[in-house]
This record gives sequence, structure tokens and C-alpha cells, in this order.
Amino acid sequence: MKFFAFGSSLVSSYWNGAATYYRGIWKYMARRGHEITFAEPDAYGRQQHRDDVDTSYATSIVYRPTVDVDGMIDLASAADVVVKHSGIGVDDALLESRVLACQPRSLVLTWDVDAPATLARMDADPNDPYRAVVPRLDATFTYGGGPMARAGLLGYGSRFYASIYNGLDPETHFPVSADPSLACDLAFLGNRLPDREARVEELFFRAASLAPEMSFLFGGEGWGDKPMPPNVRYLGHVPTADHNRVNCSARMVLNINRASMANFGFSPPTRVFEAAGSAACLLCDDWAGIDDCFEPGRELLVIRTAEDVVAALRQHDASSARAIGQAFLARALRDHTYAKRAEQADQALEELQRERSSPMGRQGTREMAAGR
Repeated sequence: MKFFAFGSSLVSSYWNGAATYYRGIWKYMARRGHEITFAEPDAYGRQQHRDDVDTSYATSIVYRPTVDVDGMIDLASAADVVVKHSGIGVDDALLESRVLACQPRSLVLTWDVDAPATLARMDADPNDPYRAVVPRLDATFTYGGGPMARAGLLGYGSRFYASIYNGLDPETHFPVSADPSLACDLAFLGNRLPDREARVEELFFRAASLAPEMSFLFGGEGWGDKPMPPNVRYLGHVPTADHNRVNCSARMVLNINRASMANFGFSPPTRVFEAAGSAACLLCDDWAGIDDCFEPGRELLVIRTAEDVVAALRQHDASSARAIGQAFLARALRDHTYAKRAEQADQALEELQRERSSPMGRQGTREMAAGR
């Protein structure tokens, strides 16, 4: 099938969690025989800060925000499936309404990379334009969110819902030699966002203060003016291509979800699978559904407080941490690769096509989706 996807960026090294997800999904959808076109706006300096990655599996189009939207819709209308990813940052509402013009020639769906934020926004604003779009779409896909995301979107009239989790691309994230210049007891990579900052202060900065004899490494966008304990070394922005080197040079790696993602649960972020690919020993903040993905205590370590972080650092030496990291990698390769995610997406689309062509029609798809 021919896919035309609108997203924030396939190539940017800025705010790169979404880009990593796009690359994994669309790379392995292409390997399943699909033809992929990915359209992204020239916005927020993303084109000036690109990762050195191979995106030859997709035809990449960079367009001018607002000015080129009608032209992009004309191109998209020739596709079998048109996808609008969330959080592009410019023209989101415009694109969500305009992609509907591609029906009925094309299946039209939104593929949300932040369902908790989308649902919170719609719940807070009765006039949110996306409320009127959801019932007209052929489907809504999300990259996580679990039962709450599913119930929320079906409640807003989604005709068909599927959740395609983040995953591991073992060709991108894999063990590499440790870099002595990045050696530390604990590393954390994460961009500064309002609903993450308090959790970073508790689980990373306070842990560093409680363990002054240990070394902490910190990377991410937007933290330059943040006061930090003296045993924390700040790297600034860390491009995706350097994540393996950081993850493999630390004794342990910390994941901290944003508050909205942690509260919804069932939304393992990109960083979890990047760490798994590197066979890192991961300290993961607690959220519902984590044990559906990995086994706490054997494949990763779940922490809830700064004291938990410090206790784990003092309990597990380098040998113990390596054993946990190896089990983490093995589980990710078995159950959580992007090849499997692409297969799941294909299965969902095949089901959607069957329901769309059934005698029950679109009303039937809504009833079947609600009963899953």
C-alpha cells in the first residue's frame, strides 16, 4: 500500500523521541512492502539540526507551513492510507481537518504520539476542533496509553482504535564500546518539559544530592539554566546518534516519564527501548503496565523515590548491572522490535479494511471497535 504521513520530523535531532518512533515504524513498514512518503514542515530549526541517519526507506518532503498545506493534501490524496501524526507543532488543527478531504479514496487516520496530552486538551476545551474530527476519521492509532487512551478516544467517537507501542530498532540502538569520557554511575537523557521537571528534580537531582560520592551524567534540551548538584555533569542536547555511547558508558541509566504519561501508564517511551538496545541496566520510574513489557527486578529496576535510586546504585555493582542489562536486551529483541510493531500495524489496517468493506459499514466498525 501507499502511505502518506504528516509528522513533526523524520530527520531532526531536536526533541527526538517522536523522530525515533517515526523512523522505527516507517522503516519496518517499508520492509513489509509498503511505499512511504513522509511530509514534515520546515519549522523550529528541525531542518538545521538533522541526525545523520538513513531514511531512504521513505520519500521525504519538507514543506512550508500553512503555505504548502493544500499542495500536500493534493499529493496525499493519491495514497491508500493518509496518516496525520500528532504534535507537529504548526498547522495541526488545519491538517486534521484537511486530511478528511482524502476520503473515501484513502483510509484516513490520526496516529497520536501523545494520547494523554491530546485527551487532556479535548477534555478541557469543549470547542477543541479535534473533537469534531475524531468521529469522521477511519481510525485513531496511538503509540501507547493503554485502556485510558482507548476508552477516551472511543468515547469521542473513534470508529476504530489501535495502540502501536514504541519499540527497538536493533540496527539503530545496540551495544557499543564504553567511552571513558562519559563514565558515570547514573546517566539520564530527557528534554525539559513542564510535566517532567518536578519528577527529574526528585528522581535525579535529589538522588545525586543523596549520593555525593557518585557521578551523574545529564543530557537533554532546555536545562542550561537549571541549578544542579556538583556531582552532576550536564552535556546539553545529545543527538540520537550518541545515545548508544552514553547508555553503554554508564553503570546504570535512568528513565523518567512525563507525569501525564506515567499517570496514564501503558506508554513506554522511546528512551526505555533505546536503553534496552544498549543492554543498559535501567532504573525506570513506576507506571501501570510496565510489567506487561519487562520483568521488574530481573530485566529492569523500578524506582519510585530518590532513595530508591540511591539504594539501587549501592546494591548493584557493575557485574550485577550487566546481567540485568543483558536480560533487558534479550527481552526487547524477543518481544519489542519495530519489526513486530510494523506487523501489528499491518494487522490493524487489514482489520480496518475488512470492517470498512463489510455490509455493516462504518457504523459496524464503531460497534466492533467498542466491543474489543
